[in-house]
Amino acid sequence: MRAYVRRTVADRNPIDDAERGSITTFLTRYDALVDPMDQELDPIHVTGSAIVTGPRGVVLLRHKRLGLWLQPGGHVDPGEMPWEAALREAQEETGLEVDFATVGDDGVPPLVHVDVHPGGRGHTHLDLRYLVDGGDADPDPPDGESQEIGWFTWPEAVERASDDRLTTLLRHLSP
Repeated sequence: MRAYVRRTVADRNPIDDAERGSITTFLTRYDALVDPMDQELDPIHVTGSAIVTGPRGVVLLRHKRLGLWLQPGGHVDPGEMPWEAALREAQEETGLEVDFATVGDDGVPPLVHVDVHPGGRGHTHLDLRYLVDGGDADPDPPDGESQEIGWFTWPEAVERASDDRLTTLLRHLSP
């Protein structure tokens, strides 16, 4: 699966120069890691994020530690693949019943964005982002997760997102 993840990133058609740079950085760093999914082995590791969409628009949450309006996502657990982490994190952080918007013949959802960014605590996240269907229920995050969360229309989400790369992705994906 390591080769599969690398291939999906290498084959990705970037939406802009920032993503093109992230893809180049991702591949260089990914190839140098012993276990790119293991956050304990190296401060540089793969993470998975979910762009949660539905008839109401896009779900964003205010990150508890960073104070930024972002998509749900996080670290890859042992034995998980990045797309599985994105789906799990979306469920955990939003309380929504979520599923991938689409999957390929191999059962894996298409990669919609690659972003390399500082992850706090000296980490670098090699973030792989996937499109997730969140239905239309109200988010209901459990205690311990950010309670500042909600559905935003596409234009509201573009305006609210705190990260320029996420803003560009939302513009690109908006219907």
